[in-house]
Amino acid sequence: MPPSSTTIRKTVETYLARHPEERAALAGLLAALNQPADVAARTALPGNVTCSALVIDRRCRILHIRHQATGGPMLAPGGHIERDDRTLLAAALREVAEEAGIPPGSLCLTRQLLGSPVDIDVHNIDDNPSKGEPARQRYDFRYVFYLADEEPPAITLQKEEVSGARWLALSEVTSPTLREKLLQAQLDGRPEPVNASALIHDGEGRYLLHLRDHKPGIIWQSGAFALLGGGRTHDDRSLECTLLRELSEEVPGLLLEGLEPYAVEEATSVEGLHVPIQVFTGCWRGNPDGLGLHEGVWLRWFTPDVLDRLRLSPATRDLIRRHAAENPPDKKQAAAPAVWDGDSRTVLNGIGVHLHLEDANGRVLLGLRHPDSKYAGDTWHYLAGRCEQESALACLVREAREEAGLVLDPVDVELAHVVHVVDTPGALPLMQLVFKAHRWEGVPEVLEPDKCLTWQWWPRHELPDRIVPYTRTAIAAISAGCTYSQLGW
Repeated sequence: MPPSSTTIRKTVETYLARHPEERAALAGLLAALNQPADVAARTALPGNVTCSALVIDRRCRILHIRHQATGGPMLAPGGHIERDDRTLLAAALREVAEEAGIPPGSLCLTRQLLGSPVDIDVHNIDDNPSKGEPARQRYDFRYVFYLADEEPPAITLQKEEVSGARWLALSEVTSPTLREKLLQAQLDGRPEPVNASALIHDGEGRYLLHLRDHKPGIIWQSGAFALLGGGRTHDDRSLECTLLRELSEEVPGLLLEGLEPYAVEEATSVEGLHVPIQVFTGCWRGNPDGLGLHEGVWLRWFTPDVLDRLRLSPATRDLIRRHAAENPPDKKQAAAPAVWDGDSRTVLNGIGVHLHLEDANGRVLLGLRHPDSKYAGDTWHYLAGRCEQESALACLVREAREEAGLVLDPVDVELAHVVHVVDTPGALPLMQLVFKAHRWEGVPEVLEPDKCLTWQWWPRHELPDRIVPYTRTAIAAISAGCTYSQLGW
């Protein structure tokens, strides 16, 4: 089914947001889109929509062809929308495949334009009695693609309609408006990733995979397991921003530790385009059942040995196995340590201390952790630390002084709450002790900028969205007078 008037109108409005000066020139098209007539039809009046493909090689040359029917100047491959063209972009790809023999898999999107047209050209078309086509206006949506490979593919012309082909420099593009837009876009002909995904592991040999909805032709990797992620938008400042935005939209609350680029994966889009994907790695140790999944069917942990049993792209399967081989599980962290007490296996728990401070207005002190922090990067948390060879109170006093320059007297501190936390089954359980100080000396300041970016007082009922879950639990419990809670069991 060809693109609907609603879809075409959305494309036009997105284009006009970048080129508002062209609204008057496209007023006729916008008016036609409000009518019942199909503007994609060849005979649509007062005008119809066509699509062209501007294919750019590594030397920044653009493929042009000469149509036998017109015998006029050389133009980019393009033509009318067919019934099987699901999108305008798909129509442009079909035209370049038919007229020049270049398949979609030899092309990729550009970072500068992504899937948006670089130009919508408006021109008059004379009547064609032989085809029963009246005189009308034509609105040509022009899409830009890079060649995926270094060398241009062999051109196979559609002999019935095309008489020749040439690669022309940008300076030779005949349309001044199009030439200016291409130059302003700073196109260099070199493909780069415009999609990002996350290879999420738990540090113990498991990988988090996302089962997508089964909607063939609409959803990429439909009905298969895949990595979380998605495509870049014009508002994303970087591919890391793309990934973080996609994760926040798909799985709110999934916060990764140690996010960093890992590899570039090659894939194929719904339209058949070549898609290089920047894959990032990140660590998370939570239970996916506790996440709110807004897209897709399922999130589950898998080990590399079961990947052959899943519907999964070979590239993703190989990527996971490569990462697993390069990062074997840390035996010391893969399971909680145990000691023999004569009758059973007793699991030792880690101990963390946390400082609950309230100012005169009842607001709670929280610190924004550094984005590169190994735990809960870019997330608000108590002033906290892990107990070393010391008492819990001694650890609290030390951490308050080292992290924020606060001086505590143990006699002014009381245990307010305990949160017993386990991130994943078999992981080290943590006993998080939250101490409340009634008096202290000093004003919170950032003394460890590699761990904390700022300190801020927050009303207990207006806490930030990005906060460590057990910190939120502890604050609510302390307000309610509860002394114990547990998470992950």
